[in-house]
Amino acid sequence: MRLIIFSISIFYFISHNSLGQVGKAFPQMEGESLTNQIINIPDDIKGKFSIIGLAYSKKSEDALKSWFEPAYFQFIDKPETPSLFAGNYDVNVYFVPMFTGAKRPAYRTVMKKVKKSIDEKLLPHVLFYKGELRKYKKELGFKGKDTPYFFVLNEEGKIVFKTGGRYSDSKMREIVDYLEDSWN
Repeated sequence: MRLIIFSISIFYFISHNSLGQVGKAFPQMEGESLTNQIINIPDDIKGKFSIIGLAYSKKSEDALKSWFEPAYFQFIDKPETPSLFAGNYDVNVYFVPMFTGAKRPAYRTVMKKVKKSIDEKLLPHVLFYKGELRKYKKELGFKGKDTPYFFVLNEEGKIVFKTGGRYSDSKMREIVDYLEDSWN
């Protein structure tokens, strides 16, 4: 009996801490795209679902990049000819490297370097944030600096789903399933 109660307590603790942000409004964040457009999340993206990926360390940025191609083909690319299996999602997608603390002075240099190294089609979907980290760590429940965090926001800018880590087919499937369930 103690084992069952202990297991339930652990499950509640893990679920509560990992999903604690679900249902809350995404905190205000200003980012600059690689096309030099300023985007204010969530204000400028309200009206449709959005997927926001955040990273604030070198390791988490590398893991964030693992999502670029799969997310592009799943959510951004619009095939010229309709296909039964092609995703037809009308969502905002933004990948956000966060420049905080001692990394802030490197903001422009890294931005120029990344702009030259990624596919042009991704340029409007990569936002650079420069500022404080503490607010986001607290409000979004960041636990480890080496993990990118992904949030699905509804049309009003509220967090409705959260995941993190390197790309995997199962994580993408969770996001797609959530979106499809929301639209049905």
